[in-house]
Amino acid sequence: MTLTPRRQDTAIALAGLLGGLMLIAFGAYDNSDSVPRWLAALPLLAMAALELLRRTRTIWTASLGGLVFAGGIFAGSVLATVVMYTDLLYAAVLYGPPRMAKVLQLTGGATTLVLSSLTLLYTGVPNALLIAGFCGLIFLTPVWTADLLRRHQDRAEAERLRAEQTALLAELDRRAAVTAERARMARELHDVIANHLSAIAIHATGAQSAARRQDRPAEDPVVAALAVIRENSVQGLAEMRRMIGLLRRGAQPGPLSGGGGGGGGEESYAAPRLAALDALLARARAAGLDAGLAFEAAEDGEPGELPAPLELAAYRIVQESLTNAVKHAAPGTVRLRVDYRADDVVIAVDSPYREGAGRALHGAGAGLVGMGERAQLLGGDFEAGPLDGRWQVRAVLPRETRGADG
Repeated sequence: MTLTPRRQDTAIALAGLLGGLMLIAFGAYDNSDSVPRWLAALPLLAMAALELLRRTRTIWTASLGGLVFAGGIFAGSVLATVVMYTDLLYAAVLYGPPRMAKVLQLTGGATTLVLSSLTLLYTGVPNALLIAGFCGLIFLTPVWTADLLRRHQDRAEAERLRAEQTALLAELDRRAAVTAERARMARELHDVIANHLSAIAIHATGAQSAARRQDRPAEDPVVAALAVIRENSVQGLAEMRRMIGLLRRGAQPGPLSGGGGGGGGEESYAAPRLAALDALLARARAAGLDAGLAFEAAEDGEPGELPAPLELAAYRIVQESLTNAVKHAAPGTVRLRVDYRADDVVIAVDSPYREGAGRALHGAGAGLVGMGERAQLLGGDFEAGPLDGRWQVRAVLPRETRGADG
């Protein structure tokens, strides 16, 4: 168990006090014959009390400790009193103001010089050297040790702060790079894909106008195909503009400017939701007429409150599944089923399977990979493949998502 600083100080004080009392009890102290034991215990008790304040009152403990140490020399000089005094000097330098090291080095050096000089005058060189050595150990050694440790701690703290600043600068650089890349992607999407979709929508509208001038009925296959082309291109353009807006929002906070050709006003788009599946099915039915496809849809359970990432992923999976059915399925019925369960949402789409359909198309299989990635990002499961003569897509999306897509 790690002790708190206060408990550490208390433990040091108790250890010094008990050790000193044991020395006094056995008479192991100077002047034990001429000084009563209770008098030797007084400086010991005072020094132990100062140890309790070694971190919080460093100046006072170092100053008063010197007086108590001097009194202890005349009262019996118990070894524990001397050791606790050196610890007070050590703590004063380690936990006190930065100037404490210089102050204590000067006072300690001056004390050592004065005491050794007086000893030299009255007793000779050997005793003077002995006093100088003891004074150095008591007054200077703990100060130098604590000063060295504090310098290492300050250097380590400075290195830690420098590392944090470097990491912060690296993170800012990374974010700036991501922002620049988002802006570049927004420009590319606007200049290439959105403009092409806008051109498709404009040409489809012009062809519809030409067909109306020729008095062609709305049931005409060409007119119906043009309507489907225009509706899908306009819808795709709207979603592309929304994506461009999201990219620009990350690159430049503020109002979003529309990114698709044909509309320059500021506009934002809400993420697709499962409530829009009816419109998605209507477009699929219109697009699948020439392919001989019929569409059936069923829902089971109550949707309740669904996370936005789940709704977006579910919508995209259904959209991609219906698109693949229109492009690759054999004539027949495409069935869509959405089950709202307590813990997840299950999407199942099956369509008539046509062997080898779409394999020669550029980018074939990318849609399946995208659907699988959307399910995995939410912590769900995805399966797609032929079964019993039909192509089946099944996705299980948990309500408690572990990621967000969009």
